[in-house]
Amino acid sequence: MSEFVSAKSRGPLTARRLALVLGGCLALVALAAIVAPLLGIVIARDGWHLELMSPSAALDPASPEHAIWMVRLPRVLASLLVGGALAGSGCALQALLRNPLAEPFTLGISSGSALAAVLAIRLGLEGAFGTLGVGGAALVGSAGTLFVVWKFGSVDRRLPPATLVLAGVTVSMFCSSASVLVQYTSDFAEVSHMLQWMMGGLDNVRLSMVGWATIPIASGFVVLVLHARALDALAAGPEVAASLGVAVERTQTVVFVVASLLVGCAIALVGPIGFVGLIVPHALRGLIGPDHRLLLPASILGGAVLLVLCDTLARTIVPMHHLPTGAVTAVLGGPFFVGILLRQKSRASFYR
Repeated sequence: MSEFVSAKSRGPLTARRLALVLGGCLALVALAAIVAPLLGIVIARDGWHLELMSPSAALDPASPEHAIWMVRLPRVLASLLVGGALAGSGCALQALLRNPLAEPFTLGISSGSALAAVLAIRLGLEGAFGTLGVGGAALVGSAGTLFVVWKFGSVDRRLPPATLVLAGVTVSMFCSSASVLVQYTSDFAEVSHMLQWMMGGLDNVRLSMVGWATIPIASGFVVLVLHARALDALAAGPEVAASLGVAVERTQTVVFVVASLLVGCAIALVGPIGFVGLIVPHALRGLIGPDHRLLLPASILGGAVLLVLCDTLARTIVPMHHLPTGAVTAVLGGPFFVGILLRQKSRASFYR
């Protein structure tokens, strides 16, 4: 718990420190956004190799590289949006629940979105409405899961962290089991498509889809950042936050709803991608401290960079094959998750 409240461990937050940290994060985002679309596998007579495409060739509509670049650009832009949404919501939820292991998957929101998308595929909504059918269903599923978890987890209009996590885990298990049941009743082609979507990937992202997702995700960023100071108080507990003048119930409601809808928009765009909301806030908390006025925007920017890197690895690490981006983040996040558990275990045994 001390890592959430010891804000003085990295010194006071000054304008200079804020500018340096966020300026560095913005520079990394800009570098990733510029380089990643130009980086890819090139197949030649002598085999394949990783090559950095010339920007002039990529921007020339007459060049063959232009079409490739226009496929990569939406992936990079979607990675920036989704990575920021997952990491920002994870940072907010960790403060709200006072738990370093909290993230969107913990609360069942991802499982609810996945169940709704699986149902949409099973019912043929993708054939009727295109990719918007599955994405829209995933967004509706996240909103429905949010409502159910909220009803199960709230006690007298309050959100006790333990009760909320328990409700999320319960709903997550139910949605996962229901998804398996839906897959069992589907044919081979539908099951293949369901599994591909549930792995999380950016192969089918288009610029129009990124444009639709930008406004709600960017609005969610603004709302969370405006509540950064209240999150600092809530990380110390609702009683402390109330004594500091924070409207606890209203703040908990706003942060939980906005963080959940950010996750829903991200999943609707690219499918469920795990561990970004866990890795980035936890790692940055150890580097720059727990002050959410700095940690929250840094997590948003750091999540954007991390997912761009993971997606670039996913489409370049195996020639002629694009791995699911969610699988790459899972490979990175699994050991990190175990490391957090072991750290918490050793800390508990030390204070025993």
